[in-house]
Amino acid sequence: MERRKFLAGAGAVTVGAVAATAPGAAGHAAPGIRHVETGLDVLVRSDFADLAGQRVGVISNPTGVDSDYRHLVDLMHASGSVRLAAAFGPEHGFRGSAQAGGSEGTGVDARTGITVYDAYGASLAKWESMFTQAGVDTVVFDIQDVGARFYTYIWTMYTSMMAAARVGKRYVVLDRPNPVGGRAYGPMMTAGYTSGVGLKEIVQQHGMTVGELARFFNAEFLPAAAGRKVDLHVVECRHWKRDKLAADTDLPWVLPSPNMPTTDTALVYPGTGLFEGVASLTEGRGTCKPFELIGGLADDFDYHWSDRLNARELPGVEFREAYFTPTSAGQKPALLNKLCAGVEVKVVDRATYDPIRTAVAMLVEAHKYEAFAWRRDSWDAVRPYWIDKLTGSPRLRTMIDAGADVDDVVGAWADELADFNRRREPHLLYR
Repeated sequence: MERRKFLAGAGAVTVGAVAATAPGAAGHAAPGIRHVETGLDVLVRSDFADLAGQRVGVISNPTGVDSDYRHLVDLMHASGSVRLAAAFGPEHGFRGSAQAGGSEGTGVDARTGITVYDAYGASLAKWESMFTQAGVDTVVFDIQDVGARFYTYIWTMYTSMMAAARVGKRYVVLDRPNPVGGRAYGPMMTAGYTSGVGLKEIVQQHGMTVGELARFFNAEFLPAAAGRKVDLHVVECRHWKRDKLAADTDLPWVLPSPNMPTTDTALVYPGTGLFEGVASLTEGRGTCKPFELIGGLADDFDYHWSDRLNARELPGVEFREAYFTPTSAGQKPALLNKLCAGVEVKVVDRATYDPIRTAVAMLVEAHKYEAFAWRRDSWDAVRPYWIDKLTGSPRLRTMIDAGADVDDVVGAWADELADFNRRREPHLLYR
């Protein structure tokens, strides 16, 4: 196969015969680290055989790379085996440059010349229109998820799956490991509190890969929501097991979003992401450790928070008294560029760490400060508390307001978590 070079702002990418450049072929995982192949790696090794001759639309962002950091869209464009029709960018955009709640707009990709559609927050009707306008036969989804219900990429997948089912398009998921492992934790979303950070009834830390979630969505939700299942195919990972975290593999880490810089961020996010629902506390946006640094104005919060949390001896985690100045505040402008006092979450044993239980303890202790306040959104008079949308119901908020301690709050979702584990079991691909 002819070798082709494409120039971009960051430098040159050379793509040769795919079979001769199988991802990871030149190296081996370090001792104790598992060599894992993503669905993209598997597809590339087959020279895109599963997509040959089809007009393909790709839903992806900067995380859609193989083990050599080559992007899916560039590889398809160079392969000669795929008719690349379009790309679709989720929250933060196809290139990942937009902040939370933002996108990059629709435009033309400089490297490939294809149209990149702005798909963030797209309705079912808009997805159908985009697929029709682009003339795609097959939709390919390849985005690194981080395992939390309120991380929006899985809902981009869900809505686009519904649209593909309705307009008769094939849907292919290139699977990637869940960086925080395969165990499920936390409360269930309830129908009255669905939103863009949780469209359907799954638990807060779902413990599934995007491929497994796609199978679950297709069986549990699409027949009612779309009138039929989608023609779904999952290209599975190789050599990944459910008990493996991102740190246990040699896969490259590309920021899935601007405030998800490391696998350590992903590990705490299913819990500390809840602090987006607290008006008086920043989740560390605009620092070097978003979601690991949590704090409020230094006049309102102090060292007692870390002391009380450490006294609880929560499994797998310790807390450092921390002071920092967030340079991005999201929905909390009162904290922007202000000295904040709080804690740094230090995971010391990944095997025993429970991010959601830890976050509940943090909320219970933070609630003791007079300045503590839940975030209220004026645009939703019926469901004004953002924490309710993040947790799936008012239960966590009302229990903490009433003085419940950690065991009571966590125990309240035991039955629904057990039911979710039962329902998801038939759709799991990895053991």
